[in-house]
Amino acid sequence: MGVFFNRVEKSQIKAGDHIYSWRAIYTYSHHGIYVGGNLVMHFTCDRNKSSGMSSSFNPSSFNSGMPTTCLNFPECGFRQPNSGVLLSCLDCFLGNGSLYRFEYGVSVLVFLAKVRGGTCTTATSDPPKTVIQRAMYLLLRYGFGDYHVFDNNCEDFALYCKTGLVITKKSSPGRSGQTFSFFAGAPVAAVLSNASKFFVTCPVGKAVVSVGAFYTCRYLTDIGVRTDVIKVPVEDMDEQTPKENKVSDAKAPE
Repeated sequence: MGVFFNRVEKSQIKAGDHIYSWRAIYTYSHHGIYVGGNLVMHFTCDRNKSSGMSSSFNPSSFNSGMPTTCLNFPECGFRQPNSGVLLSCLDCFLGNGSLYRFEYGVSVLVFLAKVRGGTCTTATSDPPKTVIQRAMYLLLRYGFGDYHVFDNNCEDFALYCKTGLVITKKSSPGRSGQTFSFFAGAPVAAVLSNASKFFVTCPVGKAVVSVGAFYTCRYLTDIGVRTDVIKVPVEDMDEQTPKENKVSDAKAPE
């Protein structure tokens, strides 16, 4: 378990692991589920649909610099029509990045010690067999809806596969820890700490209050403690996905 991240070697990962790799000089990370056989299932922007973000900031458009064809794994690149759930080989998933493993069931102290969000959660993972089953269902049957960097991204996909947790409030931010850290954490922390600043005149004290507010908000939005999530069987995920986003049945790659 690393202090900041949890870098691992390829030989250390097991089927059912939630893995990720940093992109664009540690600006953001791309997440997926390792399913064994050197293959990874992950969620990207469907090439035929908008991601809900402008093209100037769409992490899925950077997706690891994956080659358009893979000479080593014929099944690499398989996806259903109109679906962003993609099967890739591990090398193509990583591109030029290093391999990291997302940590589950960490203590509150370990969670708060991580400088960056999107590296761990206090939530516990389901058994690997269940995790892989969810990923397979989403690849072959239901997809995972439209990609959106704030509300429905690659980390959200991996977190669902590992835990089965779905957010009940449509207005709530996604499960992604890195989304909160980058886009929601700072404004929320600023709002919550403003009242306290009126009573803290020392610059150091103001900094401590702001940092404390940020980490408190980050902890409270972790799927392991938030109250607006429920466990949804993958067979019922079609009820969570708009009809126009569903994919048709097709055979798995041989």
